[in-house]
Amino acid sequence: MSNTVLTVTKEIIYKMKEHYKSAITNQNPPGSIFVAKPNGCTITAYNSGKVLFQGNGASTEAGKWSADADTHNRSKSNKTTATKKKSAAVNTGRYAPPPNIGQLSIIGSDEVGTGDYFGPITVTAAYVSNDKIELLKELGVKDSKDLNDTQITKIAQQIIPIVPHSLLILRNEKYNELEQSGMNQGKLKAMLHNQAISKVLTRVKSENKVDGILIDQFCQPEVFFNYLKGKSIPWKSGENIYFSTKAEGIHIAVAAASIIARYAFVKEFDKLSKMTGFELPKGAGPKVDQKAAEFIKKYGEAALTKVAKLHFANTDKAKRLIK
Repeated sequence: MSNTVLTVTKEIIYKMKEHYKSAITNQNPPGSIFVAKPNGCTITAYNSGKVLFQGNGASTEAGKWSADADTHNRSKSNKTTATKKKSAAVNTGRYAPPPNIGQLSIIGSDEVGTGDYFGPITVTAAYVSNDKIELLKELGVKDSKDLNDTQITKIAQQIIPIVPHSLLILRNEKYNELEQSGMNQGKLKAMLHNQAISKVLTRVKSENKVDGILIDQFCQPEVFFNYLKGKSIPWKSGENIYFSTKAEGIHIAVAAASIIARYAFVKEFDKLSKMTGFELPKGAGPKVDQKAAEFIKKYGEAALTKVAKLHFANTDKAKRLIK
């Protein structure tokens, strides 16, 4: 789906609202001023001054207002040039994010499900250009750990069409096969991050500026690249690569990736619950042990390979509960 984002003044937004008044809907996402649906296009205007045009008619409708956006952006750029110079990156380590990374165009990657006994691992890499940062904030994008699953679903459905991304799902059966072949979870995660980042970089690099790649750190960078020894890493050459723990709070691209990964994880989890007839619990605590024991009693131990990460201690605990 085609999409365009313009930044305009509040006065222009109210001109738009008047212009599209016959097409305005009752939908009002958080932080929005209006939503209109003219000529095969959905237009959402936000309090931040961002206006999102989506659909087949997006470029045509955005073109009607691009001159106003250019005028506004030129006046803004004069005021911010000095600020940008002051925030020049000062990198204190080879893979440390620069101080101004929050304002850059970044590919961020994150994973979900690695600590859950039931369910898959989902990994997402997402590209957020600096002109879409404020829009994603308006849509509620932040660390997925601060959002419940209902909020995540709502936000993910809004950002998936506008954020170039790659989502990978490693389901339990394949996970167990790879783990039993000798791959630890760290190596599996590194391989998934590499694949997701590579796909996004290929997709966006020809038409977009990529200032860097930020990975939510789950091991030391040297260990990460050692996991990928012998693998093709197309993004390692010529790119600024950064690692950081709690990276969702450092750049919104990682937060967006985390939300999309969590959304996919929840959907997969719900599918497993329906398939098994169990309301499977998340995490890896005592409730999980109990539910795993119930599952084994009903379906047999071999069936766990399709729904759980077998090497977790929960497997042995569940078997002891049965005895």
